[in-house]
Amino acid sequence: MAQAEATLPASGSASTGAPSTALTTADGTPLKVSIRRAMRRNKLLAFGLTLPLLLFITFSFLMPIFEMTFNSVDNRPVANTLHRSAAALQSWDGQGLPSEAVYAAMAEDLKQAAEERSIGRVATRLNYQESGMRSVMMGSARMIERHEPPWKEALIDINAAWGEGSTWRLIKRESGAITFSYYLNAVDMTYADDGSIVAQPEWRQIYVKLFWRTAWMSILITALCLVLGFPIAYLLANLPSRHANLLMILVLLPFWTSLLVRTSSWIVMLQNEGVLNDLMVWIGVISDDGRIQMVYNRIGTLVAMTQILLPFMILPLYSVMKGISPSYMRAARSLGANPLVAFWRVYVPQTLAGVGAGGILVFILAIGYYITPALVGGQSGQLISNYIAYHMQQSLNWGLAASIGTILLAGVMVLYLIYNRLVGIDKMKLG
Repeated sequence: MAQAEATLPASGSASTGAPSTALTTADGTPLKVSIRRAMRRNKLLAFGLTLPLLLFITFSFLMPIFEMTFNSVDNRPVANTLHRSAAALQSWDGQGLPSEAVYAAMAEDLKQAAEERSIGRVATRLNYQESGMRSVMMGSARMIERHEPPWKEALIDINAAWGEGSTWRLIKRESGAITFSYYLNAVDMTYADDGSIVAQPEWRQIYVKLFWRTAWMSILITALCLVLGFPIAYLLANLPSRHANLLMILVLLPFWTSLLVRTSSWIVMLQNEGVLNDLMVWIGVISDDGRIQMVYNRIGTLVAMTQILLPFMILPLYSVMKGISPSYMRAARSLGANPLVAFWRVYVPQTLAGVGAGGILVFILAIGYYITPALVGGQSGQLISNYIAYHMQQSLNWGLAASIGTILLAGVMVLYLIYNRLVGIDKMKLG
């Protein structure tokens, strides 16, 4: 900024009440204008420096979340491919069978979809809602060219499902560009034939149980990390530097080892013929015939994930404990408190910021983990994230995977808001 020069008022101006001359810079620009320009330049410079980070967050975080949320309600393949049928079904009251005009519209849509090779996506989408619809749609698209009007008789001759009102009610319900069917499936609900929302058959109700299992196992893992990590963090904060540095290396050592290697090592440790079972048999705790199954179940998931996530609890606790002055404990002891009371009533309350930071960090990581449960969890140790990966990679039901992921994200955000309301996010310290 150019050096500002103040023009002094003429002598006697103060006594005569004449207005003083405005302050200007060396080039004659008013000082206020020059300050505003400088502040604007500083803001533009700061924005330019943060722009790469903003673009990175947008493309790697915000856009995937938006895409996931959109996929959870996207139903455009049906709406675009069966657009004639969707328009014709708007006037159908859902009773009996549709008119010949609706059948004719469906025949045209099937011909065009077969020609454009888009019938597969529609067939798969409808099959998510009603098993068997894929074969109905694919077979009808292949054979429609061999038939002629009247289309009602022709389609029913191709597949008897076209003569059932439930087929047409399903197509009408799922012919919009937006659908909430994925969210209903994600909470073990579905549409009945009359359009009402009902519970899935008991043998298909899996996701609500998985959500609850994921929640309580994440809470248990967080609690185990707190119980195990609190003493370690206390030692790190109070040991002499020589010993504390060695202990810190041991805490950070897992970060230098591949996650796959760490998880695989737990399989070796926990299996029936593994190290722990052999050790317990050797010292006589259990018999050779009474070996404990500790892998491919919930025990394996709890043990492996606790060990993997433990550093994420220790480090926030250590960063807070390191800043607690020893004088507080000495003052409590001098006022008559025994060591246990002084520790519980004076020291522990000052660590709550670290407890909160480590707890929410470990819980959020645990609730979205899927590699470790997939390797050591077996059937009973699987979490909801494993089923998200299954639908993304194997069943290719991306809509259901997106809806489950969106519900999981919403649940984490609710817990975050509750934490902010009860504790305050401004009190959280990560180091």
